[in-house]
Amino acid sequence: MNAGNHFDHQFYLAADPFFRSMGSHALTYDDVSLATEYSEVLPKETHLEMQLSDQIRLSIPIISADMDTVTEASMAIAMALAGGLGLIHYNLPPQEQIRQVSRVKHFVHGLIQDPVTVRPDQTIGEIYSFLQEKRYSFNSFPVVNQQNELLGLLSGNAVKMRYASKLVHEVMIPREAVATILLSELGKNPIQKAQEYFENNWQTSKLAVIDNHNHLKGLFTRKDTEAILEEAHAELKPCRDKDFRLVCGAALSIPRKSHGALDTDTLGAHVEALLHAGLDVAALSSAHAHTKSMGEALRFLKKQFPSLTLIAGNVTSGEGVEYLADAGADAIKIGQGPGSICTTRIVAGVGIPQLTALYIATQAAKNKNVRILADGGISKSGDIVKALTLADGVICGGLLASSPEAPGQIFEIDGKRYKQYRGMGSLEAMKAGSAARYGHDVNDRSRKTTAEGIEALKEVNEPVSQVLSRLIGGVQSGMGYIGAHNLQELKTKARYVRVSPAGLKESNPHDVIEINTKRS
Repeated sequence: MNAGNHFDHQFYLAADPFFRSMGSHALTYDDVSLATEYSEVLPKETHLEMQLSDQIRLSIPIISADMDTVTEASMAIAMALAGGLGLIHYNLPPQEQIRQVSRVKHFVHGLIQDPVTVRPDQTIGEIYSFLQEKRYSFNSFPVVNQQNELLGLLSGNAVKMRYASKLVHEVMIPREAVATILLSELGKNPIQKAQEYFENNWQTSKLAVIDNHNHLKGLFTRKDTEAILEEAHAELKPCRDKDFRLVCGAALSIPRKSHGALDTDTLGAHVEALLHAGLDVAALSSAHAHTKSMGEALRFLKKQFPSLTLIAGNVTSGEGVEYLADAGADAIKIGQGPGSICTTRIVAGVGIPQLTALYIATQAAKNKNVRILADGGISKSGDIVKALTLADGVICGGLLASSPEAPGQIFEIDGKRYKQYRGMGSLEAMKAGSAARYGHDVNDRSRKTTAEGIEALKEVNEPVSQVLSRLIGGVQSGMGYIGAHNLQELKTKARYVRVSPAGLKESNPHDVIEINTKRS
């Protein structure tokens, strides 16, 4: 090491000396910046794979939060296609959560599994008005009867106002002229089968999937399959299981009997049903996971389902990490109160700023063969880079909640479209089922339920794939500055410096009128 490097390292410190030098000062993302290092690494050469457990490997270290305005089947599908993981929330009836997992596991990339269909006795005027209202980007529809049997295809060329009085069956492409393929013929790589068909039938733009009884099971489009062909050369690959199905996770509540004991029958039966649907990862989620009930539930699940990947949380102490690891957790969520819609630190007066909590957690995890997940407080790609210098992966909620794939209710205000986003500790979320996560019982009328989260709106934004593309681009850029080929090198090479309020202000655009405000 030359004199210059030695001098640098007196000020830009590795994790151990840096966080220990802070003493009792707890730090979060904006309190810290990372020092650049000599690098021969280009951002495009970096690798972002992470091992969530011995069984599960992700292409990107990003997981969507198990919140009822963030992750259901559509979000979990988008996350897995991008190489990450979605955790389907538990504010759902048990059978509905199972159905959501099943939707993810049966999803076929490029196949529209629930295409919008029309009936033969509808008028073209009805369908034209429907299209104008929904603002769909497509205008062709399979035509089916009440038994969902395929009768034909309504081409976009026929959906014109000048044909408004016509009935669908008068202008549709008849069944015998519609290109079809049997569901049983798709095999383990359906998209490849569809691509081969379109290559051999250049005049065809739609391929309907049917079963042996002519029931419609899905629709391939040439446009979608060609787009997937282009994506096939991308570095990040979808996360799939051994049967080529997308990887899916789901959150679990901890059911208890009337006298307070863990209801192992209910918990075991639900997990058994989820596994039958194809579940890969289960997340036991609680605002405070360093508890007897969390330990009991983890030990039960690990004994009953030893090959199931278990995520547990949330904690912010080393003792909490050790406790959950010893109870059977494969990965542990770190974060109490950092989320943009969480008020735990204000209401309950507890919680540790994220970077300090992550540092303490990683020290406890070193000899436990357990992964650490940074959960909450991430508002930009630079926060992810900082988190990954300590954690193995990150969990995002607010960054994804404004995407079309999120399940939040949509509102229109002054011509702009917004999605509902709420904390799982908000009163409405707790009424919907998450009260136990915060130690409350909304059915007990003798006491007031205290909210630890708020309800909010976020403007509807770009699809998840585009959000993740920007975030991953920022992470790769950060790794390039530090000279890290992979996430392990990012941890070993990271050097930290404390940032003053003036330094934080300097970090953001200033003294200008910004034209494009969309940043990673």
